[in-house]
Amino acid sequence: MTEDLRTERKGQLLAVKDLPTLPTVLEEVSKLLEDPQSSSQQIAKLISRDQVLSAKVLKMVNSPIYGFPGRISTIQHALVLLGYNVIKGLIISTSVFELMTKSMFGLWEHSVGCAMACNAVAREAGFKEPEEYAVAGLLHDLGKVIVALQMPQAKEEIDALVRSEDLLYLEAEKKVLGFGHDRVNAWVADHWNLPLNLKIGIAGHHRPVTAQHYPKMACVVHVGDYLARVLEVGSGGDDLVPRLDPEALALLQLDLSHLDKVLDAVLVEVEDDGLSMGLG
Repeated sequence: MTEDLRTERKGQLLAVKDLPTLPTVLEEVSKLLEDPQSSSQQIAKLISRDQVLSAKVLKMVNSPIYGFPGRISTIQHALVLLGYNVIKGLIISTSVFELMTKSMFGLWEHSVGCAMACNAVAREAGFKEPEEYAVAGLLHDLGKVIVALQMPQAKEEIDALVRSEDLLYLEAEKKVLGFGHDRVNAWVADHWNLPLNLKIGIAGHHRPVTAQHYPKMACVVHVGDYLARVLEVGSGGDDLVPRLDPEALALLQLDLSHLDKVLDAVLVEVEDDGLSMGLG
């Protein structure tokens, strides 16, 4: 694929003018965060201005993924408990997945399932901030949504190729576009100034051990994606289960017996109607 064509496609994908609420709210929130004088109260107030977004962030924060048993009733409380990176990721998730057509509902369910699995994997590995890993899981297929929104014809070609050649979605993307959703994730993460750990999680989950920074974040998302596919939660766009990289497990100091425990935990959450936080 020529560099010119890749640049042209990148530009097309990043002209994400259709993404609602996201750029203005995030831009203003980012400005407040850079100002040492601003308080979490001001940031919460800004997010709260968007009623729909606030309702959805609160709905998600109170879902089983984040592991807070009490009902969190204010954006400020959510900010204090979860931290800015998580809230930023949630704003993006709610804004982007809002746009999904009915045909992509399976991808939303898969993303939620992956988020639950990432949280459980991070807890099993003993990491302190499982919520951040959950948000990376929630956003790991963001690039697929962006391509569907910005290049609907390419999306149709990818789907057709997946069906006719029984390919992994990622392989079909590379044949049609010359790159996969992981590359799109990296572009969008830069475009939206996402925190580096989230960027690595969503851009590196198919080649997790090669990540220069935060390889454990990429490894958790890799394992979480694998588990969501094994459990057949929603649909990642194809019916195949990609290979689990044993080096990713080794880096997280986990083995297959740990994975069994994680699978059981995620199954319980899914069966307890964990996906009911859907955006419908």
